[in-house]
Amino acid sequence: MNPSDVITRPIVTEKSTALGELGKYVFQVRRGASKHAVKRAVEAMFHVEVSSVNVMNVRGKPRRMGRFEGQRSNWRKAVVTLREGHSIEVVPGV
Repeated sequence: MNPSDVITRPIVTEKSTALGELGKYVFQVRRGASKHAVKRAVEAMFHVEVSSVNVMNVRGKPRRMGRFEGQRSNWRKAVVTLREGHSIEVVPGV
């Protein structure tokens, strides 16, 4: 499987930026992705060594647009911990 099929996008928030200083990086991944698939994809895309992977399912929030109700899609999040000495530049120049 192609690594870009597993990892959808990096998640850049205040909390994920703080985790980046600890060697942890947060990504949105495909809904059926396993920990092993995420580990292989991160190692192949960024040429780093992964120590551990934690994945979680995030439920979509209900939303309204006027009188119409809907719901955002459910998605899956992965927190990847790298080994000592390895880092990823998620946003270039920052």
